[in-house]
Amino acid sequence: MTVTEFLAWDAPGGGRWQLVDGEPVAMAPASRTHGALQLELGSVIRNHLVASGSPCTVIAAPGIIPRVRASENFRIPELAVTCTQYETEEYDVSDPVLIVEVLSPSNSRREREEKLGDYASIGVPEVWVVSPEARTVEVLYLEGAFLRTSQIVASGALIPKLFPQVSVDIAKIWPD
Repeated sequence: MTVTEFLAWDAPGGGRWQLVDGEPVAMAPASRTHGALQLELGSVIRNHLVASGSPCTVIAAPGIIPRVRASENFRIPELAVTCTQYETEEYDVSDPVLIVEVLSPSNSRREREEKLGDYASIGVPEVWVVSPEARTVEVLYLEGAFLRTSQIVASGALIPKLFPQVSVDIAKIWPD
């Protein structure tokens, strides 16, 4: 299946789907913790961007089309920040500058690496991988063609490289 066919496809049973190497893959519904983390991070980042007058926006569950096998892949991370303006509704986010992935217990290491490779292929400069189990955020920066781990943060403030006006207090993102 191509991305064009995927976007026109009437998926069975509702829910969210990704296209991976030409095959539709159902995404499990978010757990309560997963959804709360997505909402909290999106809200904190958005509020800081709005308060600073930034033209950038946070998109929840954005479509991402990697450059590698672009006609056969359509990823959906939890959040993306983009500074690209758009005039018409679009299914994919152009030029995301920050992507946030919240891990689920079902995520395999292979899935994680494939997603990071896809995000690197479109030049995303920064990715946060949130682990609800470890209560950490892994920060990766694009170096050449690869996303490399810069730090794993368990406490303190998390500040995106391109948005120094945004500060996320790690202790406050976890739903307790």
